[in-house]
Amino acid sequence: MSAQGRDRVPDGGGHAPKTRVAVYAGSFDPITRGHEDVMHRSLEFVDRLVVAVAINSAKQPLFSVDERMALIRATAPDEARIDVRSFTGLLVDFAADVGARLIIRGLRAVSDFEYEFQMALMNRHLSGSLETVFMSPSLDTTYISSSIVREVARFGGDLSGLVHPEVAEALRAKFRTS
Repeated sequence: MSAQGRDRVPDGGGHAPKTRVAVYAGSFDPITRGHEDVMHRSLEFVDRLVVAVAINSAKQPLFSVDERMALIRATAPDEARIDVRSFTGLLVDFAADVGARLIIRGLRAVSDFEYEFQMALMNRHLSGSLETVFMSPSLDTTYISSSIVREVARFGGDLSGLVHPEVAEALRAKFRTS
């Protein structure tokens, strides 16, 4: 069976297979190697991944929404199955708009679980057809978070291994002008 055929699920009615779409949402301020790891491993079980950059007016991000979207695209320039979009409002509404049945969430530590579990249950309450898949990052990216990366960059630390080179350059540029 081809890789493409393996990635599709029959709809049970003898019709053409359905495309499996997932949403991976976050602020991605900035995208880290941990985010990239989850994105690429998600493609092992979905046909299309929509990376959804959340617009949260309560937060003061380092990068604009457009900059964050461009940086995400820069980390996977040759991957046609990744679509990068921004959204406001409820994630379940956005997921429905893009035809997603799965939400991908990364869990770095046990401390992430309580919040993520609560959000997964709320999303299921709001949309019973939407499932949440929790993914652990690879061991070599478990300790990386966007907030720690911003601090390392702010003080001129080594960003290699933490973020894509284009993201590292964008961070250095932000802090040169601050």
